[in-house]
Amino acid sequence: MSIVVTGATGALGRLVIEHLLTTVPASEVVAVVRDKEKAAPLAARGVELRIADYSHPETLTGAFRSGDRVLLISGSEVGSRVPQHAAVIDAAKAAGVAQLAYTGILGGPDADFTLADEHRATEQLILDSGLPYTFLRNGWYTENLTANLAPVLEHGTVVGSAGDGRIAYASRDDYAAAAAAVLTGEGHLNRAYELSGDAALSYADYAAVVAKVTGKEIVHNDVPTAVHQEILTGAGLPAGFAAILVDVDQAVRRGKLAGTSGDLARLIGRPTTPVADTVAAAVAAL
Repeated sequence: MSIVVTGATGALGRLVIEHLLTTVPASEVVAVVRDKEKAAPLAARGVELRIADYSHPETLTGAFRSGDRVLLISGSEVGSRVPQHAAVIDAAKAAGVAQLAYTGILGGPDADFTLADEHRATEQLILDSGLPYTFLRNGWYTENLTANLAPVLEHGTVVGSAGDGRIAYASRDDYAAAAAAVLTGEGHLNRAYELSGDAALSYADYAAVVAKVTGKEIVHNDVPTAVHQEILTGAGLPAGFAAILVDVDQAVRRGKLAGTSGDLARLIGRPTTPVADTVAAAVAAL
């Protein structure tokens, strides 16, 4: 039996591997990757590499073994994820894996916004497969905010269309630690975890955090959805993806990403990372 992480060289996958290597021998960890060269540092540490691509189902034959515990990290290609995930699920079922954990989205079947559609469909495919599962319904990463920190600091403004809606942010590393915990622990089969930060913040709250960390004046500018769409496309985002992000803000306005179940803190055995800590790290990296 091995612990298998798909998408292992991605931002989340790398962190999951790091957490696994603190608790299990490298010889028990497998990284499923598209690019062998990119994964060379993992191989150098004793992690087994299996080369496969979500978009090419034939490459997934042999990616898993009977009894493996597998983490399916959701693909990054919005609009293509259901067939990609289906290929992984089919390969996992054919191999007879002991656990298929999946990184979905907070709310699961109750998440009623566009970005959640493929996650809901994937969860249903996993249920239909009959495989022992663990649903890791990840909330919003704080890094989704800090990735846009440079223009926030340049213009002194956090722009959005979510009104006073709140998001229970947690760091990517928090979510990675939770994934490692369910892959190495017991009692997690056929369970769904609603993973989110310990506290929910509005965009105005986030602006205040950035202001405190940086000592700069940062304000929140709530704009109509049409204006928000124009701002995002003006910044170079494709219109379709910009529309998805605007739709997320409307979900935030409805409270869909504000849940603080405590599941994440319980899985990782500590409080979730404060937003201010992630902001400070991002500022230091600029």
